[in-house]
Amino acid sequence: MRNRSHRNGLIATAALLFVASVAPVRAHAVSKETIQMQTQIQQLLDMVQRLQTTMDTKFAVLQNLAQQTADQATQMNATVNTLQQKMNTQVESLGGKLDASSGQVQSLNDSVDELKTRIAKLEKAIQDLQGQLQNQSAPQGGSPGMPGSTVPLSTPGQGPGAMNMAPPVQQTPPLEQTYQAAVSDFNSAKYSLAASEFGDVIHYYPLDPMAGSSQFYLGEIAYRQHNYEEAVKDYTVVIEQFSGNPKASTAQLHKGLALIALSRRDAGVHELRSLILRHPQTPEAQQARAKLNEMGVRINVAQH
Repeated sequence: MRNRSHRNGLIATAALLFVASVAPVRAHAVSKETIQMQTQIQQLLDMVQRLQTTMDTKFAVLQNLAQQTADQATQMNATVNTLQQKMNTQVESLGGKLDASSGQVQSLNDSVDELKTRIAKLEKAIQDLQGQLQNQSAPQGGSPGMPGSTVPLSTPGQGPGAMNMAPPVQQTPPLEQTYQAAVSDFNSAKYSLAASEFGDVIHYYPLDPMAGSSQFYLGEIAYRQHNYEEAVKDYTVVIEQFSGNPKASTAQLHKGLALIALSRRDAGVHELRSLILRHPQTPEAQQARAKLNEMGVRINVAQH
């Protein structure tokens, strides 16, 4: 019994010694695996960190390059805009000089044409006056008659009492009354009658300022009746032959509008620009500028 107890004690002691000897081995194995895992994790963390650093560096380089490219593009845009502005300024300056030269040549041509027309009208007036003097100095039978009356003349080869009537002398209509009547008929839209009366003023008093105004009203009649071709002709006469008339600027404005109505855009624009050049401070010039702006046409007229 005693031996059995001793043997059991030895077995228990041996078991305890075996457990005590095995437990450190297992603990040591677990600790080694943990250390290896920690080492691998640390290596992975180091690799991620290095990769992040590399990516940050490359991103910074790319960002710098992008900024440089944007700066260069901005500088190029600014340079192009500056060149464009210089080119526009030079083109506008050149266009202004061309317009000014064209206006000067046109003004000179207008002056020459006006002078020629005045000379021609003066020669015609002198010829008409000479004809009237010759008619008045011609011998007439009976009492001399007044203009517009008839004088009886004896006809050779006919019996006593046979008489022949001389052709009546046409009486010149009064200037002021004829012009005012024409204006009144124009305002009443009696265009046919007004045109006839304005024509009488031009025919009998070609050198009077009212002749220029009458010519203008003929253009207005044609313009209101949408006869733009005839209106352009009448306005041209006013501009070229009566350039000093107060209605010359209105005639040039309406001529430009009539040309535009005829789809002759370039000629109309030229006429409106010429008006601005020749009469820059007039209400008609303001209307011409408004019309050009409405058409989207650049107003480039050099004042001189």
